[in-house]
Amino acid sequence: MKFRKIFTAIVAITLNFSFASQALAKENIALVVSTLNNPFFVNLKEGAVNKAKELGYELVILDSQNNPAKELANVEDTIVKGTKVILINPTDSEAVGNAVLAANKAGIPVITLDRASVKGEVISHIASDNVAGGKMAGDFIFQKLGASAKVIQLQGIVGTSASRERGEGFTNSMKDNQFTILTAQPADFDRAKGMNVMQNLLTAYPLVQAVFAENDEMALGAVRAIQTAGRNDILVVGFDGTEDGIKSVERGKMAATVAQQPEKIGSIGIEIADKVIKGEKVDTKIPVELKLITK
Repeated sequence: MKFRKIFTAIVAITLNFSFASQALAKENIALVVSTLNNPFFVNLKEGAVNKAKELGYELVILDSQNNPAKELANVEDTIVKGTKVILINPTDSEAVGNAVLAANKAGIPVITLDRASVKGEVISHIASDNVAGGKMAGDFIFQKLGASAKVIQLQGIVGTSASRERGEGFTNSMKDNQFTILTAQPADFDRAKGMNVMQNLLTAYPLVQAVFAENDEMALGAVRAIQTAGRNDILVVGFDGTEDGIKSVERGKMAATVAQQPEKIGSIGIEIADKVIKGEKVDTKIPVELKLITK
């Protein structure tokens, strides 16, 4: 009888240790975000947090503050802590390669969100079809203004896949529809920079009729500059479908925004991480659909 009690106790301890080990493993997913000073990425983070909670994971979130050096330090920190999977929303598609390579060397799977990495091995990339979205924006401007449209393009952070792909889609629309891009200038996906760049461009290109901004933050900055200049005849199209962007469309300030689903990108990221941890096969590219929001 005594032997049986001891055996039962050992089995119980072993099972508890096994369950505890599984619970600890489920705490080791990291999300490295380019910046939490942008509503789009805040929404992406919230989607990831909600899905992680639903699946029983504790998610470690690190803000790179749009700094590739900090991004690398964040990834190195997660490696030291023994994370099972790293979700990275890159600050820059080129610069993030060093962080991806560091994770590869440590044998930790990497999933990229919204922006891709041009270096290293990424097990899955989850993003909107940015090329299609850029073309959607250009086609909308053409429908409103015709082939004679004169357009300014506000670009995002140079080197990011999102900016490059949205610009590619917009250029494709320009070629198809024969409207004119007066200039394309970077404003780093930032509202204040969008306003400052637009103020200068209004002086340099007074014949402008429309603006395509590669995210809503720059579009909102451009709207402010246009209002200040008294040029309410200029049509502004943004990209992302953030809460502020949609409100601006509803109020008639922006003409349209190409809406992404950042919460869904974050949520799917956790679902794919869960599958990776469980040893299941995942798709290397997972597109998240877009939609054009107009008044």
